[in-house]
Amino acid sequence: MKQLSEALVRQVIQPRLAQSHKGTFGRVLVIGGNAHFGGAAILAASAAVYAGAGLVTVATDPVNAAALHARLPEAMVIPYDGPRLRHTVPEADVVLIGPGLGTNETAWAILTQTLAAAALTPAQTLILDGSALTLIAAHHVTVTHAATVWTPHQMEWQRLSGVAVAAQTAAANLAAAATLPGTVVVKSHRTQLFTPTASYENPIGTPAQATGGSGDTLAGILAAFIGQFGYRDATIGAAVYTHSAIAMQLSETQYVALPTRVIAALPAYMAQMAQKYSE
Repeated sequence: MKQLSEALVRQVIQPRLAQSHKGTFGRVLVIGGNAHFGGAAILAASAAVYAGAGLVTVATDPVNAAALHARLPEAMVIPYDGPRLRHTVPEADVVLIGPGLGTNETAWAILTQTLAAAALTPAQTLILDGSALTLIAAHHVTVTHAATVWTPHQMEWQRLSGVAVAAQTAAANLAAAATLPGTVVVKSHRTQLFTPTASYENPIGTPAQATGGSGDTLAGILAAFIGQFGYRDATIGAAVYTHSAIAMQLSETQYVALPTRVIAALPAYMAQMAQKYSE
């Protein structure tokens, strides 16, 4: 199993070209945030914006619109259960669905509509996180979209793969991941990535990350990185490493690496990595 590293991050995060515009850096659509868990969608969208996505749209319960505009004026917002979603999904380069979506009938309808739309846009990257994973496991959904990133924590992975948490060895995870399209990111204290051609381990991380919203933040970083640097092993690995590297820096002086603090640190960390790329 290969190891993720800062060197990989430096290879991925490149200085921005002078002749570029917001469309150059990816159109990201975040779908999630019901009336009870709006914060999850806001964190994911914030991470995407701060990690450099050119345009971020959030499809969410309308009750979250005011909070989203106040917290993140850089993002656009649409209702997640209205007709606009059907037209917005195909326009995105990366669709992230699941943070705070919930598992009721409304969430199920939104997920099935999104999967159907994504199936017609093969060049698009689909990131399945949180509630989307729970719904897929519960309804035994077969996902065929090739450019998919699955981001389960260990219990979600147990539901998806049937591999019990205690039995989630690298070999068992690799075998289960091989039955799914795209890349699987199994989140744990040493997160593992399984792509169609290779497997990786993140050698860094901190218990300071063990707090609500960390997974939503990682999902947003993944969306932004893929939107800017393309859907490939190196991009996904760099996003995972970046999330942990920033959290570790924060944990040197803070007991908890709050997701909002990780998000705020993203632009400076990425600038540092881009500078090293050009040296």
